Amino acid sequence: MSKRYSFLPPKGGTNYEWSADHTFVKVTAADTDGHYTLMEDNLKPAFALGLHRHDKHAETFYILEGSLDFYVDGDWMTAEAGSCLHVPPGVPHACTVTEASGPARMLMIFQPAGFDLFLAELGEMSEAELNDPAKMEAVSRKYDIITMGGVPER
Repeated sequence: MSKRYSFLPPKGGTNYEWSADHTFVKVTAADTDGHYTLMEDNLKPAFALGLHRHDKHAETFYILEGSLDFYVDGDWMTAEAGSCLHVPPGVPHACTVTEASGPARMLMIFQPAGFDLFLAELGEMSEAELNDPAKMEAVSRKYDIITMGGVPER
């Protein structure tokens, strides 16, 4: 009989390391029957995510360590450890690690699930594909990530 629950120790779960980010997928689409994905995101000081939106997905961010500057629907805010931000579908957002913060760590819920599938596809791509803007745009759109530009000026 298979287990009806999952347990992961610290640093457990499928992980993906990029130049500015190290993500651990804690709860997958398969674990939740597609309802949500939960990840632990370890953001390096150089982390910056440009302006984008999700037309069908919501994202919730809970800051565990450090701080992040979020741009959400025209507003800038600094989210320190203990802060929680929920971004509904259709709302443009971007974020960077706060300059004085150094690295940051957060939990991210993507609902419905799918961000883990996006990461898995990125993990299979070659360096050339990862640096191909047309390829990245197509893969992003496949997972409801609509790129809208760089990080807006503060």
